[in-house]
Amino acid sequence: QVQLVESGGGSVQAGGSLRLSCVASGYTYLSFCIVWFRQAPGNEREGVASAAYDGTTTYADSVKGRFTISRDNARNTVTLQMDSLTPDDTAMYYCAADHHWTEACGVLDAPRFRYWGQGTQVTVSS
Repeated sequence: QVQLVESGGGSVQAGGSLRLSCVASGYTYLSFCIVWFRQAPGNEREGVASAAYDGTTTYADSVKGRFTISRDNARNTVTLQMDSLTPDDTAMYYCAADHHWTEACGVLDAPRFRYWGQGTQVTVSS
């Protein structure tokens, strides 16, 4: 049974930073693609960043240069460092995973991922 547990959300003022973590268990972690998605009220779920098994990363244009995704394979953990936050970053953030090789891992499309965490709320005030 694949399990993903997010943590690290909270409230911050614009310009601030937050660090989200996703701890994974129940599968061969190293072969999985891990992705962060977010969903604001009334909006579709949006892919934010992905980390492939080989460390290759992909970012949505809206977060490039501000967010950094990284994997710690020894701890089965993926983190999302979010800097220069704006109110537009306010959303529920979800960690998702599935078995996709490097190129496919860069396609940030929610229906392609079978395994999801419960989400962690990020609120950025102006």
